Amino acid sequence: MPDPDLHQFWQKALSDWRVSGLSGAAYCKQRSLVYRRFIYWNQKLNRNPDDKAGSQSGFARVATVPGDSEADGLTISLPGGVSCLLYTSPSPRDRG
Repeated sequence: MPDPDLHQFWQKALSDWRVSGLSGAAYCKQRSLVYRRFIYWNQKLNRNPDDKAGSQSGFARVATVPGDSEADGLTISLPGGVSCLLYTSPSPRDRG
C-alpha cells in the first residue's frame, strides 16, 4: 500500500527541483536526499499512464535484406564515433 506522505513529499521535492535550476544530483546533495530515490520517484511520478510497463523495450527490430550480397552483418554506430560490426555469417577474416 503506497504511503501518501511519501508520495506527497516526492511530488513537492520534484516540483521544487524543477524550479531550482539545479541538476538532480546537486539538488539531492543540497537537500541531503538519496539520489537513487530521487531518480526512482522522478520516473514513477512522471510516467505516462498510457504507457504499458515494458511496452518500450529500447530495442529495435532489425532484418536482413534477402539477396543483398554485401549485407555481411550489421553495423551499429554510437555517439562519439564508436562503431560495432556484427556479422550474420562467418567474418571475412574467418572465411579463409
